Amino acid sequence: MKIAKNTVVSVNYKLSDAQGVLIEESRDPMVYLHGGYENTLPKIEEALDGKEAGYTVSIQVEPVDAFGEYDAELVKIEPKNRLPSPIEVGMQFEGSPDDENESSVVFTVTEIADDKVVLDGNHPLAGIALRFDLSVSEVRAATEEEVQHQHVHGPHGHHGHDHGHDHGDDEGDEGDHFRSHPVH
Repeated sequence: MKIAKNTVVSVNYKLSDAQGVLIEESRDPMVYLHGGYENTLPKIEEALDGKEAGYTVSIQVEPVDAFGEYDAELVKIEPKNRLPSPIEVGMQFEGSPDDENESSVVFTVTEIADDKVVLDGNHPLAGIALRFDLSVSEVRAATEEEVQHQHVHGPHGHHGHDHGHDHGDDEGDEGDHFRSHPVH
């Protein structure tokens, strides 16, 4: 079966930077719904469109087509007492950027000084040209439900959420911009 809109693609990947330094290698294949549902990078979909299981390719993706350029304005310094403790470098929080119209940003703690914490809202791979080695292991037709929900269901689907819950703010603390947020 060829990869086309509304097929579910299983792809093993190796992600490196432009210098060939390995960043991440898939243990299980990434399984995504093909067809512009933002389940993966558009450049990956472009490279795999029309291909079949067994196809392998290496592509280089510039920052603008991957995780964006590095934006120094997304780095914030916050008083330590405003954040949950214990706090460690590498922890991630969802927060609101200063501009209210923007959607929430995931901040990563990059530095902790005495009573200040540096939070970086850039994606860890922002500003980096990426090289993907892709190998398609399986292509199948998506189920109607998957197309309706616009992502894959089942054992290897990326989303562990069920559709019944509304993830609203039930903490009730209006002043706190940062919620602890598990990032997959």
